[in-house]
Amino acid sequence: MRIALFLTCLVDAVVPAAGKATVELLERLGHEVVFPPGQTCCGQMHVNTGYPGEALPLIRRYVETFEPYEAVVAPSGSCVGSVRHQHAAVASGDPALAARAAAVAARTYELSEFLVDVLGVTDVGASYPHRVTYHPTCHSLRLLRVGDKPLRLLREVRGLDLVELPGAEECCGFGGTFAVKNADTSTAMLADKMRAVLDTRAEVCAASDSSCLLHIGGGLSRLRTGVRTVHLAEILASREGS
Repeated sequence: MRIALFLTCLVDAVVPAAGKATVELLERLGHEVVFPPGQTCCGQMHVNTGYPGEALPLIRRYVETFEPYEAVVAPSGSCVGSVRHQHAAVASGDPALAARAAAVAARTYELSEFLVDVLGVTDVGASYPHRVTYHPTCHSLRLLRVGDKPLRLLREVRGLDLVELPGAEECCGFGGTFAVKNADTSTAMLADKMRAVLDTRAEVCAASDSSCLLHIGGGLSRLRTGVRTVHLAEILASREGS
């Protein structure tokens, strides 16, 4: 299959390793991955902060960039959630664009749902000999409803000791601009999440959204806990110890 990689702003600017791992993984599974150069922000930040008009040119750009592809995959539940649940609605004033946006959104997938639902695989041949806990992220759970797909993938990774995260479905407190507008509440939520991670005695906290990993990882680093945060794609692409 010819797959277009939607890298997302955060992965491109801050955690490119997650994007590289996504490409490595999909190519290892036998697929061609292309990076359409015209891609930019999905517009979620604009919509979430009350500026849908400013998001509209970005939505049009997304549609024009990814419309030619059979499938679009992103290592981000948050951005895929925006594409699938915001784009057509924001473009509703232009019915033709809204229809095109809905069609492209239907072919846009978060990485774990693409692997399990479209490719039909849970064992991707990964090896990662570490004790890992998984934070499922709000948009993956509540917008995309990926359910236990990331856990099913992690359970098939050789050497990986998967431990349940207490209160896994509770938000880490990032929430995009929520962390900026409600810093005290965000900090309190982060403290609860970090306490849960530390209770697992895991070496690694994994997730499929880089924003949550940056938030949790920043807190764990400031406390000098030694616990690392790693994107799901990096674990699934790993052959460590094999």
